[in-house]
Amino acid sequence: MQVTEVANEGLKRAYTVVVPATSIAAQKDKRLAELAKDMKLPGFRPGKVPQKVVLARYGQAVMGEVLEASVQEATGKVVTENNLRPALQPKIELVNFADGGDLEFRMDVEVLPVIPMPDFAGISLTRLKAAPGEDEVTKALDSITRRQASLEETEARPAAKGEVLVCDFVGRIGGEEFPGGSATDMPIEVAGPGFIPGFTEQMEGMAPGEERIVKTSFPADYGSADLAGKDAEFTVTAKALKIYSKPALDDELAKTLGLESFEKLREVILESLQREYDGQSRMALKRKLLDALAERASFEVPGGMVENEFSQIWQRVEADMKAGKLDGDDAGKDEDTLKAEYRAIAERRIRLGLLLSEIGTTNNITVTREELGNAMRAEVQRYPGQEKQVFDFFQKNPQALENLRSPIFEEKVVDFMLELAKVEEETVTPEALAEAAQQI
Repeated sequence: MQVTEVANEGLKRAYTVVVPATSIAAQKDKRLAELAKDMKLPGFRPGKVPQKVVLARYGQAVMGEVLEASVQEATGKVVTENNLRPALQPKIELVNFADGGDLEFRMDVEVLPVIPMPDFAGISLTRLKAAPGEDEVTKALDSITRRQASLEETEARPAAKGEVLVCDFVGRIGGEEFPGGSATDMPIEVAGPGFIPGFTEQMEGMAPGEERIVKTSFPADYGSADLAGKDAEFTVTAKALKIYSKPALDDELAKTLGLESFEKLREVILESLQREYDGQSRMALKRKLLDALAERASFEVPGGMVENEFSQIWQRVEADMKAGKLDGDDAGKDEDTLKAEYRAIAERRIRLGLLLSEIGTTNNITVTREELGNAMRAEVQRYPGQEKQVFDFFQKNPQALENLRSPIFEEKVVDFMLELAKVEEETVTPEALAEAAQQI
């Protein structure tokens, strides 16, 4: 095999590879002989079919197999002998081949860069900490009692926010009733969710026996194309007023939730809130760490990897553009500006991903079989009744397992770096912590 380097610029390499005709012919003859052993044709004893007959029937298919195998084997040798670390699968282009002649192809490949290790001790971070107080516990208890509450009819009076009116309503567009726009005895929470924007808000102050005209518009992205973006008018008749009757904050409430006492319920709420705050703290700290690493990482990244990442991001952006769901920061930007910004995001992701991978590899950080098994079981439990199918899916799809392994590996690398970095703690309010986490 003859290998010639024809390009070496940055992370890009290119080679022309010539596989001798003798090697191609030998592999072809070997494969044809294997087929002849099992070939059965009328008039010939098993395994005694003449080679020219085998060649006539399978020659073209065998040549395809041989060429593919020869390219794969030669490509592997080029990678090994030149100590290459391909970032993506090499691109192969056939240069020249004729039956009985040499096989010549060109191999283009981008390699992974040399990644210098940052000075972890030079990274200074602040971990934000928050603890739940009585206000947060009270809000959580209120939410629980609201979910456990029953609706009870009360005296006829103007309805307040959060109360429920039982109503009949008829919807019209352009003076004409439309399908699905009417209902009878419908419970509607005043200023509550579940209806098109502006509908329930206009019902505040209605009393049983009162009729009111509610005017609103269907959102532009409404599920029904016939209604999306159109103005509508609803004639709403209130028939009864109901209020939520919340259970008492006592041991009986705790027992309905599977806990032995009200104090245990408070304890569970505090633990749950603390886990939530700790998770927000972790998210904010990790982002600060990644920002610090990004500032220190200036190595070149493979363009093909960036392009693949950008393509995935841009598909989601285009979908949001078509649905009119771009966020406020992006909505006023032209397409060229958005592409430039998201390509920069793609490059940052690839650079950080390569750096984290190199840090983990250099420091012998691995994901254990137990950790991967726990992650797989947690994923399986998300699909009650389909556990076996999901488990079999992971067993048969290595890439699916890799998708579970990658975030575990990343978190272990982050833990490793945080142990080496200078991390100070700052106590903040839950609101300040939530705001910091939302900036992720």
